[in-house]
Amino acid sequence: MSENRNAQPSLTPRPVRDSISEMTEIVLPNDANPLNALLGGRLMHWIDLAGAMAAHRHSRAYVVTASIDHLDFLVPVRVGDFVVLRSSVNRVFHTSMEVGVKVWVENYRSQQNQHVSSAYLTFVAIDAAGNKVPVAPVIPETEDEKRRYEGAARRREIRRAESLRRTVRV
Repeated sequence: MSENRNAQPSLTPRPVRDSISEMTEIVLPNDANPLNALLGGRLMHWIDLAGAMAAHRHSRAYVVTASIDHLDFLVPVRVGDFVVLRSSVNRVFHTSMEVGVKVWVENYRSQQNQHVSSAYLTFVAIDAAGNKVPVAPVIPETEDEKRRYEGAARRREIRRAESLRRTVRV
């Protein structure tokens, strides 16, 4: 069966749970700085990948990263630790969607888990030619999903205001 690269994805609303993605990485020496701590850029790359997985699953289309909100690194991650990234679509606008990614470090030797970072990313769905395509609405079902859904609208307004502020020349 051949794939039609120009087929439009279905716009039937889908629940958040359909987009949930999880990936786990082991921190190797090549991922670390001279202090054996995970490089921030490597973690940002993994966050982008985890977010893209959720966006792909929900939109059923190609996606590109449009933005990433503020990012804090709360605890160090060491060589040998597992990094667990969980992501899901928080809200869909028209061709864009906000995805939340939460990152944990798992030290399997001490059996401890700690929150490392959280991020909100905006992805835009595109077709094979790079044109924006509409995305099906997301249906939040749990209280946490509903809270993130409402928060996404507020964060979008903040992003828009910040973008406008940067483009205004004095």
